[in-house]
Amino acid sequence: MTLFSALIPPDGVLDEVATALGTPEQGDFRWSGRENWHITLGFYGEDGAAERGDWLAERLVGTGPIDLRLEKAATFPGVLWLSVTGTGLHELAVKAGAESEGRPYVAHLTLARFPRDRPEAASAWEERLAGFTSETWTATEAVLMSSDHERGLPRYRVIRSYALNHARA
Repeated sequence: MTLFSALIPPDGVLDEVATALGTPEQGDFRWSGRENWHITLGFYGEDGAAERGDWLAERLVGTGPIDLRLEKAATFPGVLWLSVTGTGLHELAVKAGAESEGRPYVAHLTLARFPRDRPEAASAWEERLAGFTSETWTATEAVLMSSDHERGLPRYRVIRSYALNHARA
C-alpha cells in the first residue's frame, strides 16, 4: 500500500478552487478530482500503515495548528498545481518526512497532470490562476493517507488523523 501524509483544506477553500477552475475541458489534462485535493507533507511509498502511523504520531508530537492559504498556479514537469503558503508549513512537512528523498519540499495542491513534453499546455491555466488567493484557514489536523488505483485513477483514503494541537497524540 502506498502511503503519504497530508493536510486537507476545508470545504470552503475547496469550493474556492472549484469556482476558479470552473468546468475545465480535458484536452491534454487529467484533472484531479476534488475528493483527491490535498497538500502532501511526506511521501512514504510502499509501507505498513500501522508502523508508519505510529512513526508519524511520534514525529508530530508537540506540533501546533498552522495558518495556510492557497495561491497562484505553477507547474512541475507535467503537473499543474496551486502553491501553498503558511508559517510553519515547511517545518511540519520536514517532521512528517518531507525532503527524506533528497529533494527540497515544495508545498502544493495538484490540480492536473499533462504531457511532460507539452509544457505550453499549462500556460493558459497558470495565467488564469495567477491572481488566485484562497481564504486563510487553520490546519488543525494532519492525516495519513493511502493511494490505490481504481480503473487507472488514483483513489486516496484517510487511514489515521493527527490533531495539531501541541498535545501528545
